[in-house]
Amino acid sequence: MQTFLTLLILVVTGLVIYAIIKTNPAKPMQLPPMPATPYEPTPPQGEAAKHWSDGGRFLVEVLNESRYQGTLKELAGAHGDQAAAAPYLATLAPDEVNPYESTAVAVFLDGRMAGYLSQKAAIKFRENLRRDEIEGRAITCDAQVRGGGLWQGKRLSYVVVLDIEVLEK
Repeated sequence: MQTFLTLLILVVTGLVIYAIIKTNPAKPMQLPPMPATPYEPTPPQGEAAKHWSDGGRFLVEVLNESRYQGTLKELAGAHGDQAAAAPYLATLAPDEVNPYESTAVAVFLDGRMAGYLSQKAAIKFRENLRRDEIEGRAITCDAQVRGGGLWQGKRLSYVVVLDIEVLEK
């Protein structure tokens, strides 16, 4: 009788566990579909609020992903085996709708996306906009597309440097 009762308890417990597992109301959460193309901000419209300059020092480097290398190569123009140093007017704009970074600052050259300021530089940039009472507005500065020279038979990457005061110390 003891064995029968133990066996009955095991069977009933197994059936209860099976029923709980099969009727579990918690379904796996569905993730939103991934966009077909990566996020890219649109260039700001209208006039820039201000033009910033650091006297031609070009000490602030723009972070750019590999996906902008084609654009930077086009912007650099023909420069043979030597490194490019193509001048441009850059537009820096706070990217308020960036889904990945809430403090992002996008950098555009000739209306084309060229990269972002680093996170620390973007925070300082936004502080400077607040200080100058132009928060949320775009500014311009001089820029250069550099790089692309030939080294050991390979073409180097391109970078964008900005003529604004150093934002990271």
